[in-house]
Amino acid sequence: MNAEVVQFLNHLAYARGLAANTRAAYGADLAAFFRFLGRQGLVSAHGAERHHIVEFLDAERQRGVTAATLARRLVTLKVFFGWLQAEGVLDRNAAEALSAPKTWRILPDTLTPAAVEQLLAAATGEGRFACRDRALLELLYACGLRVSEAADLRIEDLHLDEGFIRCTGKGDRQRVVPLGSAAAAAIRRYLAEARPALAGDRNDEHLFLSRFGRRLSRQMIWRLVGHYGRAAMIRGPVHPHVLRHCFASHLLANGAQLRAIQEMLGHADIATTQIYTHVDSGRLLGVHRRYHPRA
Repeated sequence: MNAEVVQFLNHLAYARGLAANTRAAYGADLAAFFRFLGRQGLVSAHGAERHHIVEFLDAERQRGVTAATLARRLVTLKVFFGWLQAEGVLDRNAAEALSAPKTWRILPDTLTPAAVEQLLAAATGEGRFACRDRALLELLYACGLRVSEAADLRIEDLHLDEGFIRCTGKGDRQRVVPLGSAAAAAIRRYLAEARPALAGDRNDEHLFLSRFGRRLSRQMIWRLVGHYGRAAMIRGPVHPHVLRHCFASHLLANGAQLRAIQEMLGHADIATTQIYTHVDSGRLLGVHRRYHPRA
């Protein structure tokens, strides 16, 4: 990897204390950018100009990279070039004047409540894996957790009698999220019937365990959710973040306040949560038709 990138990632780790997953995303974005620069005959950021960044993002768009990833890559480049300028490596930030077009902001994928019920019902059976997977799916939908938050959840984070869990999100910020009765029942069953068999002699305190008694990885959780999406014959992508979007949009559709949803999702900025007001445009249309005198 480019020496400038290595120094930058070390800066993110030790000076800014960013999480490993965040640093990995920065690293992937910069690796893609420097591969593009290499094809232009450049080996460092010194010769990179604004047009190189624009051409890189356009090439990525044509390659089929999603709008959300393009926007993140632009943010990565802004931070990277800003750091190089602050360190005196470059005289100016080539990415500073660039901004992501509003059209890059896309609506998240969601499922109808009926489709979510189909997904949850797909995880049936008496085996330990089916029991674990049902508890996992119920939790993701009930609490709107990020996949890393679900993977990192520990036994001590459960407060089933009180009806909530405590999780650690981005920036090591802790938050409390209510836990519904259906998810609590599925977790209780998993703890009683399946987890002891999965844990064996190991002392791993993570809630969700693999067949080897270790913490269930983020990648495995993605694969499991996708598997049950296919088993439920749901069209379109089904992954943990889809259930997070369902959690938020279904709450909003049933009258929850945006500020409360923001707190439960762990969004630092309510502008991030406001995208769900666009997802729920159908509810607004129904309200208009029901109450407006000339609808």
